[in-house]
Amino acid sequence: MRLKEIANLFMIKETQGNTDVDITGLQMDSRKIEQGNLFICVPAIEGFLEDRHLFAAEAVRNGAAALVVERNVDINVPKIFVKDARRAMAVIASYFFNYPSDELKLIGITGTNGKTTTSFIIEKIFSDYGFNTGLMGNNGVKIAQQMYQTDINTQEPPILQGNLRKMRDYNTDYCVMEVSSQGLDMGRVTGCNFRTAVFTNLTQDHLDYHHSFDEYKDAKGLLFSKLGNSFTDKDMKYAILNEDDSHFEYFKKVTSAEIITYGINNQSDVTAKSIRMTSQGIHLLINTFKGDVELDLQLIGRFNIYNSLAGIAAALVEGIPLDSIKRSLSQIKSIDGRMEIIDEGQDFLVLVDYAHTPDALENVLKTVKEFAENNVITVFGCGGDRDKAKRPIMGEIASNYSDFVVMTSDNPRSENPLEIIGDIEKGFKEISSSSYEVLVNREEVIKRAINMANSKDVVIIAGKGHETYQILEDKSIEFDDRAVARNYLIQKEC
Repeated sequence: MRLKEIANLFMIKETQGNTDVDITGLQMDSRKIEQGNLFICVPAIEGFLEDRHLFAAEAVRNGAAALVVERNVDINVPKIFVKDARRAMAVIASYFFNYPSDELKLIGITGTNGKTTTSFIIEKIFSDYGFNTGLMGNNGVKIAQQMYQTDINTQEPPILQGNLRKMRDYNTDYCVMEVSSQGLDMGRVTGCNFRTAVFTNLTQDHLDYHHSFDEYKDAKGLLFSKLGNSFTDKDMKYAILNEDDSHFEYFKKVTSAEIITYGINNQSDVTAKSIRMTSQGIHLLINTFKGDVELDLQLIGRFNIYNSLAGIAAALVEGIPLDSIKRSLSQIKSIDGRMEIIDEGQDFLVLVDYAHTPDALENVLKTVKEFAENNVITVFGCGGDRDKAKRPIMGEIASNYSDFVVMTSDNPRSENPLEIIGDIEKGFKEISSSSYEVLVNREEVIKRAINMANSKDVVIIAGKGHETYQILEDKSIEFDDRAVARNYLIQKEC
């Protein structure tokens, strides 16, 4: 592809140098440049991303054939000057990979909690029914039945569009994609032709990036406002919304797509009734606009009812029958790091969960309290360089719903772990009856919780879930809550 083709994508631009140069690929990371790539100099995002204009020279040394810039850099290669390099990157990536989202059906899922579980539920239902499916999200990218690890939830456009093209090259029918608030705000999914957008719930998170809850909400709303504003029977758009969430009306207002609702407390288009929950799973009756069905889920927790309802709604929209949906849902035991049971034959329950927001932690602990026969022991911390306001809130929640809490390090990043724990501890100090300990070393904390557990206790290890690393200052080390828990369970059993 020639640079001049790319330049012609923009009405307002300037070019410098020979635009007849051949472009072999797209990059915004100078370290990953290959010969002939176009390097896109996106501007800085304070605290999250450095100004890529500063790395233009390195990119050219590594083989970049041309640059997309917002301001001049003194480097003698062809350049395209644009007003908004981040938007330009999305436009270029969509064109370079020949608009892959127009060739498959794209389902986007956004919300504070439940995105990963809901995406796996939808993918499972669709795959079981016979569709070729792809997946993008927190746990990785699935292309042609193969899972690949990723470093961020919602990928940047050159990678995202490239992966969509690979999916389509393998005849993928549907891609189910988690869409983060940062990804929406940064325009990472600009150019993606979503067929369906799913809203799970909205509570406090990522205020280190968005600065206010309203900004966070508005970012989530972008997924629904991007569904399009025209009606055609050849390109129908659907917004699947949680009617029980207090922000339902906002999301309903910002979209012109057909709205399909789900919930428990309201008589929605897809509703759960006659709910019975145990430590082994959930029995419930589902009322839908396509009929009713009884379900037995092996998943734990009320929040997983909402995740399942969202998945049911997404499947019904695509004509998948209820009996097929029922079969798929009944087979799902757990999602990696989401209320995942770690079982080595012990006489108490150990659960690992990704809960890292106040709402998620409260949902998990409330669920456990509903079936716990003895003590609830909670292990958790909070990430460094992230929303500090939620730390004492999560401390108070852990204190309210646990019999004993061990506060520890999560991913402290550049912060002092003891200072993070001190912020969490403020929520405990307001409740004098709380029983808790502080121990920075996360492995020692997991060992401590398992060794103190007695018959019929429940140990919750929260915050990191599926992650297989821990971020300490400027490095990552291998660390998996599940593997550590399993190791000490085996030792205890011995």
